Parts: sequence; C-alpha cells; structure tokens
Amino acid sequence: MKSINLTGHLTQWRYACSAISILLMIMSLSIIGVKGFNWGLDFTGGVVTEIQLDKKITSSELQPLLNAAYQQDVTVISASEPGRWVLRYADIISTDIKSVDTEQHNVDIQQVLAPLHTEVQVLNSSIVGPQIGQELAEQGGLALLVAMLCILGYLSYRFEWRLASGALFALLHDVVFVLAFFALTQMEFNLTILAAVLAILGYSLNDSIIIADRIRELLITKPSLAIQQINNQAIVATFSRTMVTSGTTLMTVGALWIMGGGPLEGFSIAMFIGILTGTFSSIAIGTSLPEFLGLTPEHYKEQVIADTP
Repeated sequence: MKSINLTGHLTQWRYACSAISILLMIMSLSIIGVKGFNWGLDFTGGVVTEIQLDKKITSSELQPLLNAAYQQDVTVISASEPGRWVLRYADIISTDIKSVDTEQHNVDIQQVLAPLHTEVQVLNSSIVGPQIGQELAEQGGLALLVAMLCILGYLSYRFEWRLASGALFALLHDVVFVLAFFALTQMEFNLTILAAVLAILGYSLNDSIIIADRIRELLITKPSLAIQQINNQAIVATFSRTMVTSGTTLMTVGALWIMGGGPLEGFSIAMFIGILTGTFSSIAIGTSLPEFLGLTPEHYKEQVIADTP
C-alpha cells in the first residue's frame, strides 16, 4: 500500500513539474524574443589588444582607467604570464576603426595607463570586424544545429520515437533556459557561452539516455506494469546515480565560478544553470512526454519479436 502511494505521489510530482517547465519555457522564449542578446565582440566586432605591464599591477587598477578612457566596459583578461593582459573593447574613441593606425593606438593605451607610473608595452593589437563577427555567429548557429541533428539521429536509432522525443525535448528545454538567462540579465554572449551551451547538450543527453535506457529495459522485462509505474521505477533506480553525478559536477563548476574570475564567469554560470535544468528535465520531462505520447510496453514487445531469429 505504501509503495502504491509513493508511486502515485511521484507521478503527480512529475506531472506538476512538467507543467511548470512548459510555462517557464514559454516565458523563456518570450524573454529571448523581447530582450534579445547582448552580443560580445566575437559576434559584433571590436579590438583585442595584448599588453605587458609591471607584475604588481592588478586588474582592479586597470579596469577603472580603461572604462573611463574608452567610455565602455573594457574586458581585462589575465594572459599566460604575470603582468600580461588582454584588453577587449568595442571600438576606439580617438580613431576610426576602419582605418586604425597601430602607432596611434599604442600611444593612446600608454596615455590611458600613465597614472599607473609603469612601462606599458603593447605586444599586439588586432581588430575583429563586423563581417568576421557575423561569420562567427553563423558558424556558431550552424554548429548548434548540426549537434542537435546528430543527437536526433542517435536518439531515433537508439530508442523508439516516443522515448526519444522525451530526451530531445529535455535538451531543448535546457538550452532555452540558459539562453533566456543571458537574455534577461544581458550578460555578454560570446563564443565561450556558445561552447558552454554545446557542453550542456552533451551533459543533459547523457543523463536523459541513462533514464531512457532504464525505461526501455523495464518495458521489455516487465510488460505487465503500467507505463506510470515503469517510469517511476526507472527514476528511483537511477536517482542516486543522477544526484551523485550532478552534485559532483556542480561542485566542480562552482569552484570554477568562484576561482576562475571574470573570464570564466559566463561559462561557469551557463554550465551551472544547464546542469540544474538538465537534471530536472531528464527526470520530469524526459519521462512524462513519452507517457503523454502513449508509450506502452507493446511498442518494445513488437521490437523484441522482430529481432528474435
């Protein structure tokens, strides 16, 4: 009796979480459509300059001077060596970006950092034009599309289409949530964030496949059970593994978030959100959608009979 009540509560929990996820997904798509993204220099174009300073100079000393001089938020990234910094900003105030003169650019940087009373050596300076940024955006979108198509093909081969649809919708759910966060907060969306989105696809897919594979096994070995019970048993059987994996991954990403600093902040936040939503969607959406589409043990029973010599 206790097992039946537990199964009933778990089923109600899955249905409620799925309904909440659908509502949040609609809100997320609306946020993306209304606010759009704050595209980074990788997509819009801009200037990347690498400089060498005294090792004692910190980013907190560089940032205010650069922001005031260029009248924008200049990204200051620590390079591979102490005292070596990479500066990224949208344009050059004193010159035309289409006809930038390297020597004039060097003088500007030295004048801007003069209050630090240190020698400023400009190692290199390059410009990412709008055309290059547009090509990167197109290639990034193409990479995301190809990844989704490959995942769709794999799921269609591995599982029956109803079970595969649950895993695929869970992937879309995770990506939309991450994109909506960056649209809502207007944090810079660059190639690093795009890499995080692709990583989230792989992580969420792994979790969804484990649960879906367990559901498939139960559909074959216990055809007399109702699909609600099979889904609940699959969740219970994989829950501890899912929690341990997600927990340890979140600890790693959390450490990267705290210790990685500004350059890795966006990547860490995207991964953190993706892991949370990926774990949630694999359990709730990945099991509820196939059930809603009418998945029954009969579908895999027919497959077993067809494969039997």
